[in-house]
Amino acid sequence: PLPRPATQRDCMLWVAGRGSGLVPIGAVCHIAKPRVNAMALAMAADLALTVNGEPRRAPHGSSIADLVALIGLNPAKVAVERNGEIARRGTHGDVTLADGDILEIVHFVGGG
Repeated sequence: PLPRPATQRDCMLWVAGRGSGLVPIGAVCHIAKPRVNAMALAMAADLALTVNGEPRRAPHGSSIADLVALIGLNPAKVAVERNGEIARRGTHGDVTLADGDILEIVHFVGGG
């Protein structure tokens, strides 16, 4: 069954017979709280990252390539360091970011 909203109550009423009928003598009520799927909550949450010394958020499940695209850089012209280690360009799409990752992204600019 689906979880009940927090405002719906489950009550149990105790009654006793007195004279010609039943008389309530007590009740216990419990407010049902909706269940939260922790995995779904974690999947929906953004990742907290540090990129070039600045706090940044990215969707859960993002790869380095996703982050580079989110920032608006050309993936062919960047070098990325993740948690102190150089991430090879060929693996940027395969490396999934984790909450708390520290990244340094350097992009190459041509000119003359």
